[in-house]
Amino acid sequence: MRAVLWCNGETPARELVTPLLEDAELFGVDGGAAKAAAAGFEVAEVFGDLDSVDPAEWKGRSTVLSDDSASDLAKSLSLLQTRGFTEIDIVGIDGGCPDHILGTWAALTEAPAGLDIRLHHAGGITIRAHPQDGALELIIPKGDEFSVFALESCQIVSIEGARWNLSAEPLTFSTRGLHNQSLGQPISIHADGILAVIIHN
Repeated sequence: MRAVLWCNGETPARELVTPLLEDAELFGVDGGAAKAAAAGFEVAEVFGDLDSVDPAEWKGRSTVLSDDSASDLAKSLSLLQTRGFTEIDIVGIDGGCPDHILGTWAALTEAPAGLDIRLHHAGGITIRAHPQDGALELIIPKGDEFSVFALESCQIVSIEGARWNLSAEPLTFSTRGLHNQSLGQPISIHADGILAVIIHN
């Protein structure tokens, strides 16, 4: 099953969101639910500590996630997995305070394995690669750029099929993986830690 999570950042373009909603259910992460509704989209339920929405307006369509040890986004990802969702597209993540932006990336490290997670930006998409889910296989148009960031220290990172490859090399949270390029052939990325793969539109 696939879900779309709408966060409380800048409101994404309708043409970005609409295709994602085919065969998917839309949920709001706290204030993201109000932004989605204001944009004319039907929100099935709102998750979070509900400090950015009026709970009365979402009565019967809200789940309070009160654990302060993780962000609303991280808790929402875990909740959706317990409900049987395996693919999650996340929108409404652009803009906002630096800590919220970095918190979105940090949520990728806290989310459990077994979830295909994609962050949709105005200028591209970020795919979470988890070591327990095996190699990430991508087809990217020839000449398009992508970047690979280690969100935790990795001892073994392999990139095959790109202009600049890695062969079981260590990678930390650094700029080393910036601006790789597709050769128009299948790309395989594998690591022993969590990666964020950013593909530009």
